[in-house]
Amino acid sequence: MPRTSCAPSFRRAASRPLPPPADHDHGTGKVPGVLRPSSDAALGRFKDRADVMGRAAAYLEGNVWKPTLVAPGVCRLPS
Repeated sequence: MPRTSCAPSFRRAASRPLPPPADHDHGTGKVPGVLRPSSDAALGRFKDRADVMGRAAAYLEGNVWKPTLVAPGVCRLPS
């Protein structure tokens, strides 16, 4: 059975009887999965770059500005 939920949000991608919207790679034409329009737009704004999305996720999780303790009383901020 084909997947009908959006991969990033796990929400239903389309209501029946319409087929779910399929994402595709513009270079290869390969269809990696199903996306809701809002998830597709969000990924497009990040230019489908996993490294940029990872930094955005770290920011949302509050991990970007946490200093690293390198010695007692000495912290290093992420660069």
